[in-house]
Amino acid sequence: QVQLVESGGNLVQAGGSLRLSCAASGSIYSINNMNWYRQAPGKQRELVATIRSGGSTYYADFVKGRFTISRDNAKNTVYLQLNSLKPEDTAVYYCNADIYTVVGGRLRNYWGQGTQVTVSS
Repeated sequence: QVQLVESGGNLVQAGGSLRLSCAASGSIYSINNMNWYRQAPGKQRELVATIRSGGSTYYADFVKGRFTISRDNAKNTVYLQLNSLKPEDTAVYYCNADIYTVVGGRLRNYWGQGTQVTVSS
C-alpha cells in the first residue's frame, strides 16, 4: 500500500508565499515523475509542475518564475514553493506520482488527498 500525504496549504494574502509538501510512504521501490496538480472550483484539474527522477522539471506557463518544484529522494518527498501568489492561484493542490512498488514491482500512479490554498486579494 502506498500513500501520498500533502501538507502546507493555507490562507495567504496576494503576494505572499507558501511551501507545500507531499510525502510518499508505504511499499515503495522507486519513484519516477512527481507532479503537482491543482483544481479550482468549477474548473478542471490542471498540471502545475513536474519533477522527474533525474531532477529535470516542467512548469505550466501560468506559474513559471513564481513556483519552484523540488524533491528529496531520500525522504520520498516532493515540495512546491509558491511565491508571488495571486487570487487566481486559489485551488486545491494535489500531489501525484508514478511509483514502483516493492511487492509486484509494478509502476502505478498515485494521488494525494489534496491541500487547500486560498489567496485573498
